[in-house]
Parts: sequence; C-alpha cells; structure tokens
Amino acid sequence: PQVKAFVTQDIPLYHNLEMKHLPGADPELVLLNLRYEELERIPLSDMTREEINQLVQELGFYRKETPDAPVPEEFQFAPAKPLPILLPLQASTTDGKTPPKWGKEERPDL
Repeated sequence: PQVKAFVTQDIPLYHNLEMKHLPGADPELVLLNLRYEELERIPLSDMTREEINQLVQELGFYRKETPDAPVPEEFQFAPAKPLPILLPLQASTTDGKTPPKWGKEERPDL
C-alpha cells in the first residue's frame, strides 16, 4: 500500500519521473541516463512512502508543489548531473603502475 500511495499521489509531483506499470513485476525505481540506458535498479517493495520520497529527492528529482506547477529552468533536466570535465587519461598497466613516459625518439612505433 505504501508504494501504491507513492505511485498515485507523489509521482505526479516529480519532474522527469515516470511510472510504467508492468503486470506481475515487483515495484522498482529504474534510473536511466540521457540516452535511456539503464544505470541502476532500486527495489521499492520494502520501503515506506516517506522513504521512497526521501530517496527520490536525494537522487535529485525536483518535487513541484502541484502537478501543474512550473519547473524552474535550473531543474529542467534534473536529476541529470552536468557532464564531468574529461581529464586526460593516464594509461596504467595491469600491476597498477603507470608506464614510463617515452619521447618520440625512444618510441620506434610512433
């Protein structure tokens, strides 16, 4: 009954949170990335309505006052996080040590 109350009463208040009913399946929160690739599945069966609401908010979903309330611009893509700044990759060997840096003169394969 706790999950059902969350689905019927709380989901409409969250921006970018959708409910898909799968007959016979245990309720779970499926987190997707911007390309709709699955990131994680979180079972909800043993959680209270309050715990589910807390989890969803901790994950960064924006909760509106009413289902029709506008969403501030900074939350339009919430809970998506900004793309990380890509740092140059450091190659490592299987033993965890960083391979030596070679000059072009020392690398016959370059």
